This record gives sequence, structure tokens and C-alpha cells, in this order.
Amino acid sequence: QVQLVESGGGLVQPGGSLRLSCAASGFTFSDFVMNWYRQAPGKERELVATITRAGGSTIYADSVKGRFTISRDKNTVYLQMNILKPEDTAIYYCNANGRINIWGQGTQVTVSS
Repeated sequence: QVQLVESGGGLVQPGGSLRLSCAASGFTFSDFVMNWYRQAPGKERELVATITRAGGSTIYADSVKGRFTISRDKNTVYLQMNILKPEDTAIYYCNANGRINIWGQGTQVTVSS
């Protein structure tokens, strides 16, 4: 069964950190570019970070550059989020982009004091 399962979301205070994980199964992980998206209430889904198939290159939205880091290993993609701000509050989705497009179910991140 092809699937992506995110974990690691939660409630954190401004300035804090969280690490999201996305475990892949049912497909050849190394054949896919991996992305993290987010969607805040009332807003469109936004691309946050991308990592290439071999992990050699990464791309970030300007809003998270210098604070977030995307990485991958054998079957998992991660998003390390530091210096979190209230505007980072959103549902975060993992996406695998290749010959097919695969989405996870999302994990809620709330940044609030």
C-alpha cells in the first residue's frame, strides 16, 4: 500500500522547535522528490521545502529560510523547524512527487504562547 505517514506535530511556544517526520512505504522512495507543504486556516496550501531524490539539493520558501531544514534518509523525510513563529501555525503535509503524486494525511503544528 502506497502511503506517507506524518508525525511530530504539536503545540509549541514562539521561539521553540519541532521536528516533523514522514515515513514512506509501498513505493521506491529514492525515485521521488520530497516536499513539505503547509496550509493555514483560510489560506491556500503553500510549498515550504523541497529535497531532491538523492538529497543533494534543497529549496525553501522565503518565509522559512534559515529556520527550517529538510532532510531525508532511506524511507523518511524530515522537517526540522526552529525559531517557530505564530504564523507557522498550519497543517503540515508531506508530498512525494514522481511518476505519481502522493500525499500524507497531515500533522497539525500550532505555535502559541
